Amino acid sequence: MDSNNHFMQGVKHGIPIFMGYLPVSFTFGFMAVSGGLPVWTVILISLTNLTSAGQFAGASLIMASAAYFEMGLTVFVINLRYMLMSLSLSQKIESRIPIWKRMIFAFGITDETFVVASMQPGQLTSSYMMGLISMPIVGWNLGTILGCCMSEVIPVSLQNAMGIALYAMFIALIIPPARKSRAVLVVVAVAVVVTSALKYIPLFQMISSGFRIIIATVVAAGLGAAFFPKEEESEEHVA
Repeated sequence: MDSNNHFMQGVKHGIPIFMGYLPVSFTFGFMAVSGGLPVWTVILISLTNLTSAGQFAGASLIMASAAYFEMGLTVFVINLRYMLMSLSLSQKIESRIPIWKRMIFAFGITDETFVVASMQPGQLTSSYMMGLISMPIVGWNLGTILGCCMSEVIPVSLQNAMGIALYAMFIALIIPPARKSRAVLVVVAVAVVVTSALKYIPLFQMISSGFRIIIATVVAAGLGAAFFPKEEESEEHVA
């Protein structure tokens, strides 16, 4: 298969991700502009990032006037998994691919593109990876632009009502895997309990929202790794 066919195969595999990213990035663009961020800033954030959860958290902290260190640390913790995904895929792509192309691939690595790329047989070519990441990047930025534009024409009352869309999106993402996996259910429950405790217990009132996210993420992920290691989960599925 030549490079053009590899590229088109990557594009084909990226189309479902493109469609899935449109409503999520639309919500990001809409809520960020509605929260007071300039349109050009929101679009620039999506052009230079492809990290949905990190962007939502970062934009929320910007709107809350959080400290730079808090913003940076929060986004770093949330996006840390992309480093591990990139390292994993680096073992699967062709060894002759130069470093500058690998850096482009790393920019386009998300949960979805990682899963799709990992499932491909054999080594991953440069053309395939370029095709695969191109559709999610286009979808994310297109959705962001549409969300920004709509925030300028939709009445304020409707904008406030649409704030529930983000919570609905997170619930839709969490419920299906939580019903299938006890590990996911426990991690989600721990994160909810820790976040609620940090928010409502008077002793922890001085902790800012950004550091609450960091603490909840580290505690929930740490307990998940300790009590549900990958080997045990795999054996459970085989059984």
